[in-house]
Amino acid sequence: MALWDTLYPPMDWEANRKTWPHAAHSRFVSVHGQAWHVQTFGHGPILLLLHGTGASTHSWRDLVLTLAQDHTVICPDLPGHAFSYWNTHKSNSLGNMASGLAALLEHLNVWPSAIIGHSAGAAVGAQLILKHANAPEMALIGLNPAWLPLPGVANWLFPPVAKLLAFNPLSGVLLAKQAAKPAFVRNLLKSTGSQLDDAALSYYQRLLQTPAHVRGVLAMMAAWRLNRLSQQLPLLKGPVFMLLGGNDRTIPANLSAESLKLMPKAISRTFAGLGHLAHEEAPDAVCLQILEWVKQTNA
Repeated sequence: MALWDTLYPPMDWEANRKTWPHAAHSRFVSVHGQAWHVQTFGHGPILLLLHGTGASTHSWRDLVLTLAQDHTVICPDLPGHAFSYWNTHKSNSLGNMASGLAALLEHLNVWPSAIIGHSAGAAVGAQLILKHANAPEMALIGLNPAWLPLPGVANWLFPPVAKLLAFNPLSGVLLAKQAAKPAFVRNLLKSTGSQLDDAALSYYQRLLQTPAHVRGVLAMMAAWRLNRLSQQLPLLKGPVFMLLGGNDRTIPANLSAESLKLMPKAISRTFAGLGHLAHEEAPDAVCLQILEWVKQTNA
């Protein structure tokens, strides 16, 4: 593996720092061999923000300052994403990500009053809460959450294909070359049902043309299993809020409806016309809804 690792140097912070959103709030810590890039804002009760597959802290860029007016906001890059270089000695599974986050929070000596997760980040947040059932109750806010396995053919075809790509040591390099083409990234984002501006496109392009980031994403997709999490969703004790994009083409609407039924304390709101990346399309509207829900739970 060490030989192939030379093809996957960490994403260059110094080359990106001057133009990366909120870089002044960034710091780097290493916990149990995992390097973390974390951004921290504000003071007060702690909100933990977890981005989705293929994204990074940049996806929260237009929400964090408003959220931080009355809260401490903590935004990490998940392992293998952006500047949190993946520790290849560990699987990038849901369980390992949640355990790694718990270790990071312990290292930072903090524990959130609410977790806000987008897509796969919502799954990591749910797993973190379930693994620490004796911790103080917290709210879970899922933005187009990926809490259930994809239906039908996708459920049995997607993980093996991702695993095949992940175990090909050149996959990350080859896919990153494709992402150097703006049309490739633009079409990928468009397929989510969201309409993003050129600034958002530029951040995703930087991420996806970085082989280390692509390798971390593939490793996460290959190790992702949601069957057990879906069985445990009814065990969530705290309030659960789901914010959905009516034009989400990534998470089918029937899956969102099914997950809502599994959690007795869950409520949802749908924003018509927004896609899977709703929080980047309409950050002000999404942020106001988050703050309203957080206020309801006194988080």
